[in-house]
Amino acid sequence: MTTPTRIGVIAVTAAGRRTAEQLRLAWPERVEAIQADSGAQALRDAFGRCDAVVAVMAAGAVVRVLAPLIAAGDKATDPAVLVIDETHRFVVPLLGGHAAGANRLAGEIAALTGAQPVLTTATDAAGLPGLDELGWPAHGDIAGLTRRMLDGEPVTLATDATWPLPSLGPAVTTVTAGAEEAGTADVRPDLAISDRTDADATVVLRPPSLVAGMGASRGVPADEAETLLRDTLRDAGLAIESLAALATADVKADEPGLVELARRLGLPLVTHPADRLAGVTVPNPSEVVRQAVGTPSVAEAAAVLGTGRTPGTLLVPKRAAAMSTVAIARHAPRGRLAVVGLGPGSPQTLTPAARDELRRASVVVGLDQYVDQIRHLLRPGTRILSSGLGQEEERAHTAVARARDGHAVALIGSGDAGVYAMASPALEAADAGIDVVGVPGVTAALAAASVLGAPLGHDHCYLSLSDLHTPWPAIERRLRAVAEADLVLVVYNPRSAKRDWQLDRALELLAEHRPPHTPIGVVRNATRPDQQSWLTTLADADTSRVDMYCLVVVGSSTSRIVGGRMVTPRGYRWMP
Repeated sequence: MTTPTRIGVIAVTAAGRRTAEQLRLAWPERVEAIQADSGAQALRDAFGRCDAVVAVMAAGAVVRVLAPLIAAGDKATDPAVLVIDETHRFVVPLLGGHAAGANRLAGEIAALTGAQPVLTTATDAAGLPGLDELGWPAHGDIAGLTRRMLDGEPVTLATDATWPLPSLGPAVTTVTAGAEEAGTADVRPDLAISDRTDADATVVLRPPSLVAGMGASRGVPADEAETLLRDTLRDAGLAIESLAALATADVKADEPGLVELARRLGLPLVTHPADRLAGVTVPNPSEVVRQAVGTPSVAEAAAVLGTGRTPGTLLVPKRAAAMSTVAIARHAPRGRLAVVGLGPGSPQTLTPAARDELRRASVVVGLDQYVDQIRHLLRPGTRILSSGLGQEEERAHTAVARARDGHAVALIGSGDAGVYAMASPALEAADAGIDVVGVPGVTAALAAASVLGAPLGHDHCYLSLSDLHTPWPAIERRLRAVAEADLVLVVYNPRSAKRDWQLDRALELLAEHRPPHTPIGVVRNATRPDQQSWLTTLADADTSRVDMYCLVVVGSSTSRIVGGRMVTPRGYRWMP
């Protein structure tokens, strides 16, 4: 899906101009306030020169003005068009929901202004990704196949490998074939993922599977390099739309012809040092090339190295023109693991980034009770792998294994995934063969602190009292250090049915260094409907009320209770 980068904003009232200014301040590099003699002329001007038109005005007026331009235009090139009401309660994509990125922009505007996005495209209503919003070139009867998917009709997908795509729905059945056979079987598939030009299906998606390695003499014309590249791909039966990058040697990073070719094709120009290229075994090494640039191969070696993450397989050996060479390699897809923090439990504290990752995943792995919190956000057909308490290592290894298989995986946990949660065991098991994305979440500590007041206003630390993974003597040493350092202490896993003495012992150690009136705050189920909280002191703490759903915050020697709230001064002079 396209992300609009030049957004024309039109507003005709004072309220509308305030909304327009809010967008401009948030995205100064993207937003342009369109000035014209009238709102109608401003709409027409923006439609002609911007990637997206955002009108803070009535939808009917926008439709009447732009209808003639839409009728004369082209779906592939028309900009996104959205309207926002003047109180920014709603943002509605009118045109280019998928192809022009209007739906994505509506989500961005909603996150910024608090407006509710109203998505009217059928796939969004059904929770399915549009075939034209996956970010890959698509050819064929997209509308017809999409309708069949929406109607729940069986759809066959032929692919040479597992790609990290979101769930396409329960009606899609995948048939994995070899790279040379995907979409070319006797029975014509409905959908094919292939970089082959002879792939035949109702809709063919072009994955970013190819890298063109290119060598060039100084001053090579871009036209020559482009002709060589296109002819090579054509003769090999490979689709130029599946090129993910051009690759070459570091010494050619500023070669004008290659830079211009990458610009024309909209591809990155990836470069590699000569010693890395020299380490790749190729079928056509050249002593002349080695003497010139320090490696016996540029085109073939650069194609194999690709973007530098995972080596590819050379498909087309070096071909040469007068001043340029090219070779083509295919690179296997890399699975994707998103480690997602869900926040403390309230839907309002789940970040937009977390929602996006949940919908991007085809596999979700997590604790059963956490899966239940977000099940309604998942796309139809998403595979759910849930398990109970105490199986963190197994969940982490399962998530990594599914990512290694090529899937888009979301491994979920409460709070922030990197704080006493799933990121650590997952990243210990993950290797460089998969892509890993961390999605931060609101931690239990931050949620509890916001309920109590401002107890974390100065230096503080987190400490878990669970001795399942850490011996108690080590925990006690840390408690003594915290007490002596006079830090505010946030206690995770404070007390359970089987561990009912550790919190009392922790408070005893803290009391050796802090006065009896030191405030303590306890929050149970922070941000959830059954949230509870209370304040006490070191002298009066009743630990029998505390369980594993609680977070305990013990103040430092400077922490106070002010107006029924717990406050730790930042270090400024205390004002009683």
